[in-house]
Amino acid sequence: MAGGRDVDRRSVLRWLGALGLLSTLPACSSPYAGTRLALATGGTQGVYFALGNALADAWQQKLGLEARPAVLSTAGSVDNLRLLAAGAADVIFSQVDTAADQLERSAPGDPRAPRALARIYDDVVHVVVRAASPATTLAGLRGAKVSLGARDSGVYVIATRLLSVAGLNPDTDLQAEQLGINESVAALESGAIDAFFWSGGVPTDGISRLSQALPIRLLDLEDVVTPVREAFPAYAPGTVPAATYGIPAPVTTLLVRNFLLVAAAMPDDLANALVRGLFEAQPDLAVASPAALTIDPRAAIGTQPVPLHPGAERFFRMTKAI
Repeated sequence: MAGGRDVDRRSVLRWLGALGLLSTLPACSSPYAGTRLALATGGTQGVYFALGNALADAWQQKLGLEARPAVLSTAGSVDNLRLLAAGAADVIFSQVDTAADQLERSAPGDPRAPRALARIYDDVVHVVVRAASPATTLAGLRGAKVSLGARDSGVYVIATRLLSVAGLNPDTDLQAEQLGINESVAALESGAIDAFFWSGGVPTDGISRLSQALPIRLLDLEDVVTPVREAFPAYAPGTVPAATYGIPAPVTTLLVRNFLLVAAAMPDDLANALVRGLFEAQPDLAVASPAALTIDPRAAIGTQPVPLHPGAERFFRMTKAI
């Protein structure tokens, strides 16, 4: 596995080097030196936050920014999209489903409408329970205390959709709570809840730490994958490998594409520079989270239905990824 990761990193570095992209602009000569950026991520124990901090360091160095981009801890995708629309964040992480919903609500020509810099990695839907829990499927959560994710998160959107397909109403069939990843991990460890939903890269730091404190399982979602995908085609089938978080066998789940988004009004040259910096920083991002090992120039253009920002599109055309 480690050898494969090294090959992935070397291939990205060769790809960038061949295009003359491995350069760093000193702040004094950079056209972006005075640019101030705010990057909206997620909970501090999630992958968004880990990658956001690594990106902030990389962009400051590679774009020659005088000030490191501010990294905002947020409730997640829905909150991030709200911040982008309000002009309170310049770059955000978002899942494809919530980004598509926001795009549908945007008026034609809206300068704050979301545009994609890149697809970065795929989230994995987790439904986490204690190893001793009697629940083995979503239907088995009936009557349980379950965190559906923070209200303004993409997790909450996914959780309510999954439960609906499984025939469960969060208001009547569960003792539902709305907790972010940090609070959900703490609540399951203390016994305050029986299960929680999460959508994030594998491994997610908070869940890894939880698995070291007590035995946990992930519910297998095989019985709902097909009807969920029929209702919501943005999701894809996936697997959590055996031994992840100490689980004994592979678990069927759903995958959700993750994007870096900006407003349509962002200048093309800045968007282009941010994408270039993203790929130059890929080895450092992979150190921050193994989820970044899958960042790939050709996969990165798969942001449908959210259009690529013209600056990003120019980058991918120049590198022949499109």
